[in-house]
Amino acid sequence: MNNVIVIGDITIRRIVEQEGPFLPALDVFPTLTAELLDENRHWLAPEALSRNDKLVFAFQSYLVQTPRHTILVDSCIGNDKVRPTRPEWNLKRDETFMRALAAAGFGVEDIDFVVCTHMHVDHVGWNTRLLDGRWIPTFPKARYLFAKGEFDYWTEQHAKTPAPPFGDSVLPIVEAGRAEFVRDDHAVDEYVRLLPTPGHTPHHVSVCFGRDGDVAVMTGDLLHSPLQARYPELSSRFDVDRDQSAKTRRRFFERYCGTRTLCCTAHFPSPSVGRITAWDNGFRCELAEA
Repeated sequence: MNNVIVIGDITIRRIVEQEGPFLPALDVFPTLTAELLDENRHWLAPEALSRNDKLVFAFQSYLVQTPRHTILVDSCIGNDKVRPTRPEWNLKRDETFMRALAAAGFGVEDIDFVVCTHMHVDHVGWNTRLLDGRWIPTFPKARYLFAKGEFDYWTEQHAKTPAPPFGDSVLPIVEAGRAEFVRDDHAVDEYVRLLPTPGHTPHHVSVCFGRDGDVAVMTGDLLHSPLQARYPELSSRFDVDRDQSAKTRRRFFERYCGTRTLCCTAHFPSPSVGRITAWDNGFRCELAEA
């Protein structure tokens, strides 16, 4: 599958900023055992699991055209951001994201809405760019949709301990008057609506597209690896509420299992998009040509 998916009157493009082995699987999933990983190695490797047992992650946005709007779902890592715990992201200055956007035929002024599934570092980075020492909205004409509960949660966390992604990639959007605070089940119009998928963060949302039902859904960090489809109870150490995350994941898979809805994941390795089918007591994301 290439990076352009056409399904009905919806066109989806993947804008990939980085992809490759990221973190050890046993570190990402606290309840994952070496034995269980070994049982699944034959189907995970090499696409989703590297030789040294690191999960292969894509870091990407989805650019979606509906008959009404052009929407960017999540905004990846960004440039010039101070991220000392992630050397590969710290003060990054490359044009990979912008080149991918241009290769798709779009510029920053073409985006009508930026929708953030949540406010973690790799989902808000390109919300802003550095200009003359100030953080300004990267997409100058866009309305940035933030779930109000998610914003309130991070406002509280930021007051206790400064959260750099919130400070440099979210608050400047609010200060510039480009933010729109919405409910977790907000509908932009008849083609675009939010689906509450809490657990990873308290007000994490997925983004559904399609006029007559969900033809595609962007999952955000509801799941990070195909392993979590087979074992929905496998929560990551990044989840704020691991029990809730597991319950949300199973409900999500049950909702879309056996349907034609495209599941567009944030971090699965390329091609990142598939349809949900049953597998024993769990599920799988069958890579699908649209």
